[in-house]
Amino acid sequence: MAILDRYIAQTWLRMLLLCLGGFVGLYLVIDLIEKIPRFLRAGGNAGDMLEYFICKFPEMISRTATFSILMATMLTLAMLSRDSEIIALRSCGVSLLRLSLPMLALGVVASILLFVNAELVLPHSYARTEFIDRVKIKKKGEYVTFKRNNIWFRSGSKILQARLFEPKSRMLSGVVVWEVDNSMNPVGRIDADTAVYREGGWVLNNVDSRDFRTPSGYAQQSVQAMPLDLNLKIEDLQVLDIDADNMSIRTLKEYAENLKRGGYVAYRYLTLMHTKIAMPFAALIMVLLGIPFALKNSRSGGIAMGIGASVGIGFAYFVVNAVLLSYGRSGVLTPVIAAWGANVLFMLGGIWLSMTVKG
Repeated sequence: MAILDRYIAQTWLRMLLLCLGGFVGLYLVIDLIEKIPRFLRAGGNAGDMLEYFICKFPEMISRTATFSILMATMLTLAMLSRDSEIIALRSCGVSLLRLSLPMLALGVVASILLFVNAELVLPHSYARTEFIDRVKIKKKGEYVTFKRNNIWFRSGSKILQARLFEPKSRMLSGVVVWEVDNSMNPVGRIDADTAVYREGGWVLNNVDSRDFRTPSGYAQQSVQAMPLDLNLKIEDLQVLDIDADNMSIRTLKEYAENLKRGGYVAYRYLTLMHTKIAMPFAALIMVLLGIPFALKNSRSGGIAMGIGASVGIGFAYFVVNAVLLSYGRSGVLTPVIAAWGANVLFMLGGIWLSMTVKG
């Protein structure tokens, strides 16, 4: 049986590398067409652009691996069926479950690797691509830095620090603004409970300001509201909302907890946190679903049938998953149900299909 396991595993891995390479290549070509003209207009050099796309590979793999695994499973069994190898193995007393074990084991390994990639590799590679894009290619002197739940921004003589940003209300909380001179010595400080973006500018609320340029000590002033002249665009801050799926589980958890402590809803980030755990295991679900589907249709199709069925199943999974996640982000469903719902539904579908395949 060791020979059989190696043979099936090697066939599956070859198909996976072929499918994954194809989808990553397609993803890369689309990204190149979109990004290269923009990078050239910004004056980026070839080395920085090459580094950007190399650092983008973990994200490409994360986004294409699940569908690649489903297609690899369908194509592996389609090839075995085409060459009558499944019939030969069945005539030798090999059960369908025994035939499927190597692919199921590889599905577990793939899920673990995807989880490691999403949690340990992807956040760092994404931070690097953002740095290359904003600083090395676009050469922006003004910057926004996110570290866990702290936001730092510098523009001219002002340095802003905020505890968190709530995208829906476009509000910063726990705001401190330092004003510095040319030698980076502080000459003023403003503390505010919140800063709200209104009509193209920021307004500070519950403000306590200190001016250190007085002859002795500092001059203090407290006001209810104060406009803040700061060249910080709301689009820069919305990176937290748009690209939160590239954060680690711990970062999402801390940010959600801070939002709840500040009195804001955190459905989106809690849903994304559970999705970070659930999505890697979609790889195993795709193997579990693909095996009985391919075996059930092994006589009526082939490689073309495997490709077509993979596209249909993959599309159905991502549509169902997207709908459930949208309900989770809006608070209609609990984050756990929204994140795991598609996996559970398609796992039950795989089990049902397995029961209908003649063993």
